[in-house]
Amino acid sequence: MDASAETPAQESTSEISTESIVEALLFSTDDPLPAAKIVQILGIGDAGDVKRHIETLNKRYEQTAACFRVEAVAKGYQMLTLPEYNPWVGRLHKVRAESRLSTAALETLAIIAYKQPVLRAEIEAIRGVAVGDMLVRLREMNLVRIVGRAEEIGRPLLYGTTKKFLGVFGLQSLKDLPKLDPDRPDAVPELKVVEES
Repeated sequence: MDASAETPAQESTSEISTESIVEALLFSTDDPLPAAKIVQILGIGDAGDVKRHIETLNKRYEQTAACFRVEAVAKGYQMLTLPEYNPWVGRLHKVRAESRLSTAALETLAIIAYKQPVLRAEIEAIRGVAVGDMLVRLREMNLVRIVGRAEEIGRPLLYGTTKKFLGVFGLQSLKDLPKLDPDRPDAVPELKVVEES
């Protein structure tokens, strides 16, 4: 076997900067990429170095008036378009987003996000409809997961959100969820899908 097929081409590595490698990795994935994974792939540095590389990339994007930035999302980094481009990007993805996350799915997700760990019965009590099929669909989409069993008769399943949920909604952690209205404790805020670049 040819040695060049086993490793990246050696003759061009002097022209490739660490920032450009980080950039290539971020462009090549649809999911937030944790700093630890970037460090592992690079084979050098630490999370602080990755953060500095991303700051350098974002400065370059700002100087060149690029329509995207690298954002910290779901305990990782992801390329996202700037909010001012949302009207056009939203048009592009409207059909896909609607088919993937209906109003019922968004309502169910919001309840799970704010009340987790939560029982199916609690979700159904808030929504006023059966949510069994919706929970199956949200689990298939990797937005919801089973996080345990309740300590009550029958040991019913408890549901929570996933890291993918954080990425889809542009959240660093659950602490970034919109605040609940103290005057309406049962009202769950609407969640907005963040469009990817």
